[in-house]
Amino acid sequence: MKLLVRATNWVGDAILSIPALETIRTRWPEAEISVLARPWVADLYRGQGLVDGLVHYDHRGRHRGPLGLERLARDLRAARFDTAVLFPNSFEAAWIVWRAGIPERIGYARDGRGPLLTKAVPVPSPGEIPAHESNYYLELLRRVGWIRSLPEIKPVRIRVEQETRERAEKFLRDAGCPPGGLYIAFGAGAAYGTAKCWPANRYAELARKLVSEYGVRVLLFGAASEAAVAAEIEQGAGDGAINLIGRSSIGDLPALLSRCALFIGNDSGAMHVAAAVGVPVVAVFGPTDPEETRPLAGHLSIVQQKVACSPCFLRHCPIDHRCMKSVDLQMVLDAARNWLGRAAEEGKGAIARG
Repeated sequence: MKLLVRATNWVGDAILSIPALETIRTRWPEAEISVLARPWVADLYRGQGLVDGLVHYDHRGRHRGPLGLERLARDLRAARFDTAVLFPNSFEAAWIVWRAGIPERIGYARDGRGPLLTKAVPVPSPGEIPAHESNYYLELLRRVGWIRSLPEIKPVRIRVEQETRERAEKFLRDAGCPPGGLYIAFGAGAAYGTAKCWPANRYAELARKLVSEYGVRVLLFGAASEAAVAAEIEQGAGDGAINLIGRSSIGDLPALLSRCALFIGNDSGAMHVAAAVGVPVVAVFGPTDPEETRPLAGHLSIVQQKVACSPCFLRHCPIDHRCMKSVDLQMVLDAARNWLGRAAEEGKGAIARG
């Protein structure tokens, strides 16, 4: 059987769908499984042993616009897939596999796409399944009979190959990071929108304190679109911050983050990648709900100050951003100190408060 899995479009969602992808691999061990994904998501699956092939959905280039979608459908038709499983909810995802003529098309019946699916699965009602997003993808498989019940969700891990580790070390050296240095990663942006972002001036002050107390270097990770936020943090943090915004690819991010002793950031894709490579995470939540989108990891601290309007799930706050502004510096600093103290006790690096 040739099976196509349409991946989600966001990095964090892609990480949270890995338990469902692992379930598909277990259910169909002899199948030839390929993932259809946008380029920045596809690299997350490379070298993980979960799929046999990657099909890039280049929506900004070769597959842009109606003619591009038709080209993608034609390519998929030529590959002669037997079954398609859709993790995204969009009409477009269903249209592509329908147009490709894939005989069996499985997905949730929403966004008006039910007629394009051969197995249009009813969407779970609120409270019908456990809240975490990973269960949403697994429930799709349960409802088509591929599993009997929702499994216990275990921490998601991404394998980091030696070649990418070596490339990451070279990248860090070229960026001015001292060999053998101790690093803390900051993910101060969020592709979803500014509502998720803790204030940049607090990240800057946090960086100054961590550099002073522990002698670390703070590495700023994120997309090029987050350059302004990173510049503000870099300017306010002093010499201890190294700005890597827009300089690395998603494919290299797991190896780069695995080199860090701690990740501190907003609810973002980078947060999920850091957790998946085993790095302790301090995650600042505000407009989103950690019960639904927290990282699937054991080494995790959630920092959140509940306010009446949270969670709102808005991209941009229409009022005063109180959910994030109410998270003060001390709350995040205490969580960071906890993990750095544990690392020192376990001998995971020369971490010592000055």
